[in-house]
Amino acid sequence: MSKSFDDLLSRLKEIPTKKVAVAVAQDEPVLEAIKKASEMNIAQAILVGDKKEIQEIAKKIDLDLSNYEIMDVKDPKKATLEAVKLVSSGHADMLMKGLVDTATFLRSVLNKEVGLRTGKLMSHVAVFEIEGWERLFFLTDVAFNTYPELKDKVGIINNAVSVAHACGIDVPKVASVCPVEVVNPGMPSTLDAALLGKMSDRGQLKGCIVDGPFALDNAISEEAAHHKGVTGPVAGKADILLLPTIETGNVMYKTLTYFAKSKNGGILVGTSAPVILTSRADSFETKVNSIALAALVAAKNK
Repeated sequence: MSKSFDDLLSRLKEIPTKKVAVAVAQDEPVLEAIKKASEMNIAQAILVGDKKEIQEIAKKIDLDLSNYEIMDVKDPKKATLEAVKLVSSGHADMLMKGLVDTATFLRSVLNKEVGLRTGKLMSHVAVFEIEGWERLFFLTDVAFNTYPELKDKVGIINNAVSVAHACGIDVPKVASVCPVEVVNPGMPSTLDAALLGKMSDRGQLKGCIVDGPFALDNAISEEAAHHKGVTGPVAGKADILLLPTIETGNVMYKTLTYFAKSKNGGILVGTSAPVILTSRADSFETKVNSIALAALVAAKNK
């Protein structure tokens, strides 16, 4: 069972090196992350974008391009679509966003002819290693789905569970996080949480244990759960935190990023191959960690 990003990196040594297609690769922070990922044998890359600009950045950051395949496509829309094609055709195992706006990037991901659609719900999974805690936390959805309904939450859980499995957690414990740990008819998130817990009891959610509702404290802390009399196999032991809305998820993500000593990475799943959708505000380390996560999920998909 992986408890840190170091553990995840160790798992990567056991699998063949994966290949990432970078859409509009003339982005310095992304190329720096690609360089580090290559040095650590996390992944090799195919760089799709303006070759001249890629070469200029490579010279600046001392990146030896002789180790990389470059596709010279200057138009960002065309470059993004070409990167997606590399993944959908099997020439690359995962996709990474470079210097292209998110809307354009996602339109290519969802392209009906060459995109990465599977018919499943797409969702974002963020993985955190937090100082003082002896396990990884999987937060979802913090970046993609805004106000998921019950059926959406089933898909979000399934996606997060697949990431947890790829990280070596065989039966992840999923907590539906709400404002309170009791069912309140005036709080729809608590009703969804109770229904998801019952679906888990009936075997409708595979490869995990789901329970709720939980307040955040009694989802992650056994002491808090005991103090409030909250019991069950998930109480205080959650691996996956299912957040009720994007507001809750995004604020929690940024709170952990800026106020806690933590490491994190995140990917978009529910696609035929993992998608690395980092923000320009994300740290260098987060970008490298996200590539590592995508590589593990790609290996699991194989």
